[in-house]
Amino acid sequence: LLFQLTKTMKSKGVIALESHIEKPAESAIFQKYPKIMKDHFATDFICDTLRMMTMNLEDPHQIEDAMEKQLEKHHHEGLAGAHALQTMADGLPALGIVAAVLGVIKTMGSITEPPEILGGMIGGALVGTFLGVFLAYGLVGPMAARLKEIVDSDGAFYKIIQSVLVAHLHGNAAQISVEIGRGDIPSGAQPSFSEMEESLANAPMEAA
Repeated sequence: LLFQLTKTMKSKGVIALESHIEKPAESAIFQKYPKIMKDHFATDFICDTLRMMTMNLEDPHQIEDAMEKQLEKHHHEGLAGAHALQTMADGLPALGIVAAVLGVIKTMGSITEPPEILGGMIGGALVGTFLGVFLAYGLVGPMAARLKEIVDSDGAFYKIIQSVLVAHLHGNAAQISVEIGRGDIPSGAQPSFSEMEESLANAPMEAA
């Protein structure tokens, strides 16, 4: 997608790109990539950045700074759920301690009871501590960590878009721009140079 957009802008100029970035849902280029279209932030990020390029090509650093701020804001907002879960995980052991203390207080109020009853009450108090620690480190904490990994992974995807557009912004050819973006793809998903070449060669270009 980025290759076709940057190539169109390089070869046919800004005017040829305007119809695609103003109404991406109706764009023949964007429609070829439905997975990107489903990611509204990615689509808006691409279109807004290209729109800024068409209006302010003489100041690439300002556009690059605006892109960075937009990504930082989106990433910060995306981490809100992970931070909330982590805060809950941090508080659960304390709640477990409170439950244990309350259990001990109740036990002390029944100190005249026989040992078998006191043992059950003390065991119940310790269950509160166990439950708080287990939920914190065995359930809620790992959920928060996993959610953060997902948001960070999405952030890496958007960073690739940024790299390609910044490379184009500094005057590189479309082929060079996407190659720079390929270098930012995480190793587990990164295609080789030849795979990228083959993919670009097979990309339908008639709409561009």
